[in-house]
This record gives sequence, C-alpha cells and structure tokens, in this order.
Amino acid sequence: MELDRRGAELLFQVLTEREEKNSVAIASNESFSGWTKTFTDPRLCAAIVDRLTFNGAIIQTGTESYRLAHTKAQALQASAG
Repeated sequence: MELDRRGAELLFQVLTEREEKNSVAIASNESFSGWTKTFTDPRLCAAIVDRLTFNGAIIQTGTESYRLAHTKAQALQASAG
C-alpha cells in the first residue's frame, strides 16, 4: 500500500515524538529495501527506517506468512477432497 508524502511525514512525526518515551512495534513482510514501494520519497523512507532502527531490535523470522501457508493448505484440501 502506497503512503502519500503527507501520510509518511505524519508517521515520521509520530515516531519522532515516541522516541525514547514508548515502544513501537512494526511487522512487515517486506525487507527495508522494499519499503520505497510504500514510502515513495527515498529520503523520507530512509529517515523512517533510521528512526525505527535506532536503538531498536530487529527480529527476522525468515518464515513464510502464516496466512499464505494456511490459504495454500486449504486450497490443497479443497482440490484433494
């Protein structure tokens, strides 16, 4: 989903105001290099990634999406049954 410049600026402002006050958790199936599809301004995208990763913990599960795996399993059951 693409986020317009104003939306990205507002998100950056929220992240800036929460910095060192509260935690923020973000989940994404996209690597940081792919975030430019959502945040179309490369400088703003880099600033958001920088803000999120500074003093943060990045957890990569390296697993396939649960929803995708579940959908595939249901499709297999439907075709077999």
